[in-house]
Amino acid sequence: MTPKPIRAIVVGGTGYTGAELVRLALAHPSLEVTAIVGNTTAGQAVADILPSLKGVIDGTVQAFDPDAIAAQADAAFCALPHAASAEAVSALRERGLPVLDLSADFRFEDVSVYEAWYGKHPVPERLNEAVYGLVELHREELRSADLIAVPGCYPTASTLALAPLVDSGLIKPEGIVVDAKSGVSGAGRGLSSSTHFPEVGEGVRAYKAGAHRHGPEIEQELSRLAGAPIRIAFVPHLVPMSRGILATCYAQASAGSVTAATCVEAARSLYEGSASVHVLDEGQHPDTLWVRGSNRVHVAYTQDPNSGMIIAMSTIDNLVKGASGQAIQCLNVRFGLDEGAGLQATAQWP
Repeated sequence: MTPKPIRAIVVGGTGYTGAELVRLALAHPSLEVTAIVGNTTAGQAVADILPSLKGVIDGTVQAFDPDAIAAQADAAFCALPHAASAEAVSALRERGLPVLDLSADFRFEDVSVYEAWYGKHPVPERLNEAVYGLVELHREELRSADLIAVPGCYPTASTLALAPLVDSGLIKPEGIVVDAKSGVSGAGRGLSSSTHFPEVGEGVRAYKAGAHRHGPEIEQELSRLAGAPIRIAFVPHLVPMSRGILATCYAQASAGSVTAATCVEAARSLYEGSASVHVLDEGQHPDTLWVRGSNRVHVAYTQDPNSGMIIAMSTIDNLVKGASGQAIQCLNVRFGLDEGAGLQATAQWP
């Protein structure tokens, strides 16, 4: 007998990450999208808001009603803005629904860190319920989690590149630099001069250098692995493409015996059996185009012969592994499905 599909609702389903969630969920062999929930778009035809779904979904965007959602779903994805998400998530959890939250509202263990970067937390009492949704590092905890905090895109790319080195003690904990570059869709669907095509189409720029709120999220996960505080210098850049993140991370080797080959070996050991992470051979460099539209992660390592520094690199699609695909990967683990279910599509290349 064919098992019943898992009914899923996407709250905030008309933004970029929400739309990507719907796209991936529709192709998932064990998921059924029972509703798309919006705020300002409630009552409008889904196909008018998301033209890519014309002829696929004929219904309308629903207003947020936690009782109605709980009655229609076995799990909810929440792709609302930071702070707004927390209250919606809390309302759904009160009704016993497992929630996968794509905002930053439940990613931090320490509420003071969250509030330093995002403002007052609406429901801090729920922080201890959440499990950080980076499957490669928290797989066992996620199997029984009912509130999953899906990581941000920069933290996903950066942490996956550095985690094997920190976990194996191959790099020194001080002096780590993360230089990351993102496509413009990472800024969301809202309009602003900083993401207006004529102002991004021909240039590359750093922004919020040393002051980006994803920095503390990367530090939290690396410190967890190290068992001691780790601080990084984090500089994000905006590049003129729609999708993709390239994270290039620099660190001092912990000993003279550490080489790029040592790092490759450590990464292959940590990510053995992963449905998403592929470790490139020594000397190869990852490209965002190789993972575009997929839930794949390419990580690579090299060593600068002059300084001896280890250079760890990774590429992801910020809307897939950096958000929506990662959420579905978490759901797969939580509901006992194959971890890569619905996520096996290769990259859109070229």
